[in-house]
Parts: sequence; C-alpha cells; structure tokens
Amino acid sequence: MNDRSSTKPLLQVEDLRVSLPTARGWAQALRGVSWRMERGQTLGLIGESGSGKSLTALALMGLLPERARVTGSIQLQGKELVGLPEPQLCQLRGARMAMIFQEPMTALNPLHPIWKQIAEPLRLHQHMSASDAKARALQLLERVQLPRARERLDAYPHELSGGQRQRVMISIALACSPDLLIADEPTTALDVTVQKEVLALIKQLVREDGMGLLLISHDLGLMQDQVDRVMVMYGGAVVESAATPDLFAHRAHPYTRGLFAARPRLGLARGTRLTTIPGSVPELMDFPLGCAFADRCSLAVEDCRQTPPQAENIAHEAAGETPHVVSCPHWRLP
Repeated sequence: MNDRSSTKPLLQVEDLRVSLPTARGWAQALRGVSWRMERGQTLGLIGESGSGKSLTALALMGLLPERARVTGSIQLQGKELVGLPEPQLCQLRGARMAMIFQEPMTALNPLHPIWKQIAEPLRLHQHMSASDAKARALQLLERVQLPRARERLDAYPHELSGGQRQRVMISIALACSPDLLIADEPTTALDVTVQKEVLALIKQLVREDGMGLLLISHDLGLMQDQVDRVMVMYGGAVVESAATPDLFAHRAHPYTRGLFAARPRLGLARGTRLTTIPGSVPELMDFPLGCAFADRCSLAVEDCRQTPPQAENIAHEAAGETPHVVSCPHWRLP
C-alpha cells in the first residue's frame, strides 16, 4: 500500500541532467532541473516546444530513450528512481505514479476494447481477476463521467470522440490511485468546452485523492486556473519558479516576460500584431555555454553567454513569502 502518511516530500528532484545522443555528439537536454513537490500540491511546467517539459515527464516515469544518460536524483517519497532497474520501475508505473499522455489516440491501443486497457494496471499491480477488473473499469469510467459508460466498456478507441478518449486515459492513470499524476498537455486537440470539462475533472480528482499533480502545458491561462505553483522552463532548465499568483503579478525572468507579452489580450485593435520573442529555440547542440536564452534576450551581455546564471530567491522583492526563484542576474532591469 502507498504510505500516504510519510513525512518525506512526495517528489524531490535534484540537479536532474539528461544527455541524448545526436548526429553531432551528446547533447544536454535537461540541465540541472530541481524542485520539490508535497502531497496534494499542484505544479505547472510551462515553456515553448523544445524547452524540456515533456522530457522532464519522461525522465520522472523512467521512459527516456534507451541510450539516454541520466544524472542527479529523482526521489518518490524517499525512493531513488534514477538508476532503478526496469523491473522495479515497472512496479511503480501505474501503481504509484501515472501519466496522462498528450495524444490519447496514439497512447491507447487500437486493438483492445477500452475496459481491457483500464483493467491492465489493475490486473498487473492489484492482481484482480478479469471480472473484478472489468467491474472496477466501469466504476472508473463513471467517475470520470464518460456518458453511457456501461455501453462503452467494449468500445474501441476509434469509436470514441477525443474528449471521451481523454477520459479513458484519465481512468487508466487513476486506476491504482497513484501518489503522483503527470498530465502532459492533457487537452491538446480538444475544443474549448471539452478542455474545461477535462481540466475541471482532473482538478476534482486530484483534490479528492490527495495526489500530487504535475501539469505540463504552454497555456498560461490554464496554469493560472489549475496549479498552485508554476515553473517556467527554457533550454532544459527551470528559469523561474513561483507561486502562481506571484508569478502572474511579478514576472522576473526576461523569458517569462516574453511569454506573457505574447499572450493575446481582449480589447486589442483589429490588425494589432502580437508581441513575439525574437528568434526560436535553438537546437540542443547550439545552446550557449551560459544562459540558454542569451541569444534571444535583449538584456543579455557577453558574460550571459559564457557563465551559467545562478538561481536567486527574490520573494522579498516581490512581496511574497513563498520562494520566487529566478535564474537571471538582470531580473531587476525593465
């Protein structure tokens, strides 16, 4: 059984680094990622495509490419996951940590009815019989409010809508009541109404079960509504981290400011061009030695390209008591 009364943090990530093989040599894809999550806490991970968000999730789940090199520490309630043998990781996946993947149509198996896919972690981790697992699958589908759940137990993924498939994915993730739930862009390709329903459902289930949630997205509005704390990623590192209200009120890192400035806003005159961050995310092998954002930053000086920035807690400056950490020596500049 899961030890929900443990005094250790639910998740402790320290100096996580991941290198991947490329045609040009080894590229450092995650660069010293660190954070702490308590039980019942909701954290958001935001940034452009290529910033390292999904790779972070895969590292937590032990699903990185076979040749990936991993250093640092990932502890789930004190249990070290980095270097853990695959059979032991398999015992944790689905049981104590689970993931809602970005695209349910590719994550679900097209050859099996949905009840069998929900039942798989139940049979593997809780050793249920097929009949008991099917009954539990129905309960889970009803819990995630899948319409006509009993009729759809034997349906295949292609027979369901996008929102319905996402509810099946949530059912699979919640089957064994995990301690940690990772949701990687869980509303991709869903219309606005279904997005709101799915996000409200995830929030309700996390609150009811007391699990920790890591929500990965590029949507700032979603983060404002869904998580307690936001971590902004760029170039494989967390460049700013703060309680959600503090981050939205006091944006410090130039990259965070750029993301917020690029948001569409109500009331803009027709034809007004949105602000953009110049350039694009470089290839992994092309990042500067120092700050990964230096080549796109208007505040950068030569030292920024040569010296990695140090993380600084600026909470006292931002009128907040919880840590507000930024990795930029020029955060005070306009």
